[in-house]
Amino acid sequence: MNELLDILMSAGLWSSTFRIATPLIFGTLGALLCERAGVLNLGIEGIMTFGAMIGWLTVFHTGDLWLGVAAAAGSGAMFGLLHGLMTVTLGLSQHVTGLGITLFASSLSYYVFRLALPVQGTPPTVEPFANWVVPVLSDLPGIGPALFNQTPLTYLAIACALVLAYVLARTPLGLAIRITGENPHAADAQGLNPLAIRICAIIAGSALMAVGGSFLTLAAFNSFFPTMVQGRGWVCIALVVFSTWRPMRALLGAVLFALFDAWQLRLQTAFGKALPYQLFLMLPYVLSIVALVVMARRARVPQALMKPYRRGER
Repeated sequence: MNELLDILMSAGLWSSTFRIATPLIFGTLGALLCERAGVLNLGIEGIMTFGAMIGWLTVFHTGDLWLGVAAAAGSGAMFGLLHGLMTVTLGLSQHVTGLGITLFASSLSYYVFRLALPVQGTPPTVEPFANWVVPVLSDLPGIGPALFNQTPLTYLAIACALVLAYVLARTPLGLAIRITGENPHAADAQGLNPLAIRICAIIAGSALMAVGGSFLTLAAFNSFFPTMVQGRGWVCIALVVFSTWRPMRALLGAVLFALFDAWQLRLQTAFGKALPYQLFLMLPYVLSIVALVVMARRARVPQALMKPYRRGER
């Protein structure tokens, strides 16, 4: 028991937690923004994969890390626009369209990557983001070394959660997004354009998803391989429900899942000889399912989620 507590209280565990949580924060915020406007975006897995690839490829050819992040965001916005046109403008099934975009974006990622860089023995690498150490704050006991010695994308993810929480709760823009997700007919009656609001929310949310993917190649690792997202997109969809569609709870949920993941890696090292490693791999998903079940009982789904809007129809 003491060994478990020592692992849980170690600065290294919490440092890894925030690093693992970063792509989940971006992806969850992106999915949350789409759903608050009334659109389910199941293209997240493919968008994150394409963002990881295009961000890495941009840095490989230019050497500019922030340009790589911007390119990833632009690619995500492109897929968001495609998803918006098909689901909002044409009123097609959000489930089918999202899954189609996931398959298309994932396959296109591998195709473009191999087209730009033919098969090689050793995957090429780039120089990833270095950690930014925040003076004074990084010296705080406990949380200092864990939170204030991270890559800039981790700080950006936390800032995005704070900004999105403020925008949705305190601004006219946030009110327009929320009312569109609850009752687009009421939004239309107030002189708003629900179709434009939904499409813009999908574009912005998809851009956030792609930035989350770019973290994997530009900060967590320094190369790209097609399966590197490894289901994180689907985890983000579940975290949106866990968060009850609130950005700060989304941040908490991403950190909680990352904590379980980082903890199981250390438990494998400490107890791997006594128990099968598959049990430790299951741990973050089992605990997350339990937390999801508890939170989902009180979740209030946006009333117009997955319901296409056609002006004049009731």
